[in-house]
Amino acid sequence: VQLVESGGGWVQPGGSLRLSCAASGFTFSWYTMNWYRRAPGKERELVASIASTGRNTNYVDSVKGRFSISRDNAKNTVYLQMNSLKPEDTGVYYCHAEWKTITYWGQGTQVTVSS
Repeated sequence: VQLVESGGGWVQPGGSLRLSCAASGFTFSWYTMNWYRRAPGKERELVASIASTGRNTNYVDSVKGRFSISRDNAKNTVYLQMNSLKPEDTGVYYCHAEWKTITYWGQGTQVTVSS
């Protein structure tokens, strides 16, 4: 099983990044997919979720209207489009898959928002 994140990096406030998470080794279309982040000195938090079918999404209040989660079950990939980035969005972003009691984590990708 692998979850491989990409797309992180450094961006100025107000900028955009698109994270991708490529999944392999399990039946991707069964799983709810999540993006978590861990900001410096803070606990890991759930940022966005998308149901297995892609019909339902949820976001933490701090990113609503700025971030968008999507998935392509044909490509076994989940995305996080991040717009209007703020310094407080800085952190390591993790891809997470869950189905019943089974969960998988990616290794994380660093996002740094600063001027």
